[in-house]
Amino acid sequence: MYLLRRLLRSKGFPQEEYALLKELEVKIQYHFKDLDLLKKALSHKSYVNENKLDEFDHNERLEFLGDAVLELGISCLLMKTFMRSHEGEMSKLRASIVNELALSEIARKLELGKFMFLGKGEELCDGREKNSLLADALEAILGAVYQDSNFKTVYKLIQLLFLPTIDRATREDINRDYKTKLQEEVQNQLKISPQYRLVNETGPDHDKTFEVQLSISNHIVGQGSGKSKKQAEQNAAKDTLDKLEDIIQNININNNSNNNGNHNQNNHQNNGH
Repeated sequence: MYLLRRLLRSKGFPQEEYALLKELEVKIQYHFKDLDLLKKALSHKSYVNENKLDEFDHNERLEFLGDAVLELGISCLLMKTFMRSHEGEMSKLRASIVNELALSEIARKLELGKFMFLGKGEELCDGREKNSLLADALEAILGAVYQDSNFKTVYKLIQLLFLPTIDRATREDINRDYKTKLQEEVQNQLKISPQYRLVNETGPDHDKTFEVQLSISNHIVGQGSGKSKKQAEQNAAKDTLDKLEDIIQNININNNSNNNGNHNQNNHQNNGH
């Protein structure tokens, strides 16, 4: 029965082509019910034109679908990974992940270039190495998997392909400039700037850990550590951002209290005079 199913699945594909598609299925850990979808996802318009195939046998429609599926999938992953991040931060992070360069890097890890069906012109122009073609093919594969199954299934594939990039973003804080955000918030609400002070260095010269304190209006409100001063300052800013609303409220209360105290003291002195 298994051999019969395999024979039926390979029907309509030359042996070498079928073996190529099967190899890619193993790489993406998904087996298509309709293998034609996978070939279509890998077929560039130049290949379809040269071989006089149906005008919709290239991958552009699947790429259109895959682009939307990928954006939703990455958004879901970011929501789960960055539980306390604002919409603006996640939008920047998503843009750093869902772009031509990032997609082409993932496509190269899959060796996607060798699986693509290209026309002779694109072949001669190193089409298998073009970022745009690699990125389009990867999105088209996601669209094909979605069309062949459901979102739950393609979401698993998105996790498989993109979690390493998101994990790296978690470690390196890609596009997450906490210092700039804190500066903007504090300047906007208090008209002053946060101050950073290095308070400690530990460890050997080749593996130091730096500790930084952050002050606003002469109040120590946050701290952070890291393998560089910059990273320690970013972590101190993040620590402060997480509780900024309460910090600003307390600073405003203290400032008002001090102003009232000074005002009463001045009145007392004037009355005494």
